[in-house]
Amino acid sequence: MTSTLRTLTFPLNGHQYSGGLPSFVVRDDVLCWTRREAGLAGFGETARFTATGPDRFLEADIWWRHLVLEADVTDSVELPGTGPVAFGSFAFSKTSAHESRLIVPEIVVGVRDNRAWLTQLTFDDCPLTEETALAALDKWLSGGTTGAPAGTGTTAAADSAGDGTGESGPGTAGGAVVRPLRLAAGATLHTGSLSEEAWMDAVAAGVAEIRTGALEKLVLARDVVATIPAGVHAADVLRELAARYRECWTYGVDGLVGATPEMLIQVEGRTAQARVLAGTLDRRDAHGEDGAPMDYATRVLAGSEKQRHEHEIAIQSLTRQLAPFSEAMNAHDEPFILELPNVWHLASDVKAELTEVEGHVPTCLALINALHPTAAVCGTPTLVAGELIRRLEHLDRGPYAGPVGWLDAAGNGEWGIALRGAVIESPETVRLYAGCGIVDGSQPEAELAETWAKFRPMLESLGISS
Repeated sequence: MTSTLRTLTFPLNGHQYSGGLPSFVVRDDVLCWTRREAGLAGFGETARFTATGPDRFLEADIWWRHLVLEADVTDSVELPGTGPVAFGSFAFSKTSAHESRLIVPEIVVGVRDNRAWLTQLTFDDCPLTEETALAALDKWLSGGTTGAPAGTGTTAAADSAGDGTGESGPGTAGGAVVRPLRLAAGATLHTGSLSEEAWMDAVAAGVAEIRTGALEKLVLARDVVATIPAGVHAADVLRELAARYRECWTYGVDGLVGATPEMLIQVEGRTAQARVLAGTLDRRDAHGEDGAPMDYATRVLAGSEKQRHEHEIAIQSLTRQLAPFSEAMNAHDEPFILELPNVWHLASDVKAELTEVEGHVPTCLALINALHPTAAVCGTPTLVAGELIRRLEHLDRGPYAGPVGWLDAAGNGEWGIALRGAVIESPETVRLYAGCGIVDGSQPEAELAETWAKFRPMLESLGISS
């Protein structure tokens, strides 16, 4: 055993894996990041870092840079995601009890631009060869599905969920009609930290605070808990999400699973990119409307002063925080309509060329430290919105709406915001999260309906359809 991390990366030439990266998602303990059949899948654990508190990003950054500084790296592919790689998930809040984490796998499979590669990572002294790496991969893949990691993401919300008795499920709550759901055999679905009526009261309280001028925007989240006696299998969920939501980034890290449409920051060399979303419309709202569905989405989203105002707040939040790290930046003059199977979003892509800060180009985690939380998941001003979230949600978000993704030793990485996701809390229990941007003019009933539209990807992947 040595204190030096050793890695070997080589192309998977001559090895046929149909289906791209998702075909490797066969274990419930897989580390996963995929979009359009490309991405990374990790198996095993060579090293782990955990932290809590306001300095969690910077502490993780220091740990990672020290780990890879002396690493013995053999890399014949030299693409983003080759060489030393860590997957990560960070708590949304600096006050959260949930541990943020970086995990260095034993084996990583990568797929990009129709090229596939394999990386083995170890602290052992044994020789690293293509044969040993392929044998290790085969061992992981042949092991099949394992039990889902239980309790890895449990938050304080688990203690406040109750047993669901006396709570309405997704039916009628507080006068707001919510579409009924078809539950898998034996499955149950309960509200989490707040009942639907209590959550709508929180939205109304948030709007009242906005009208005082204390803040412009607030993002409020809620949770529901699904119990599935047949078992919650992360690999099945991830493959379903990857197939249904190809324009999203499907992620799986230590029991946190989901498919996010929002990229917090992607770094390749000195180029950073982000995708900002704010403004949502349930696609089912177009049923019965005249004209093409996309025309309806454009009219309702792009033509809405409320939606455009919410979107502009989110764009300004990101570009303002990214500006000190950039020598050039551009964003869409007009947001575009992002079409997903469940909803439409107002979306904007931002691209920046990074500049040196204190003698070096900022790392992914340094950028995340500056950017998180954005107005898209917190509100603005950030400090005021954060305090109000803690007061109104009665929920420790844990990793929900926090950064999730990967980074490599060269400084490349992709970090989404952990949206449209859930935490697997036990082999049979999963907690789903959804949030809405609240501005002046937001209606509690409409915001509640929007959360159900945002729950839909996870519900469908769990076999619960609406």
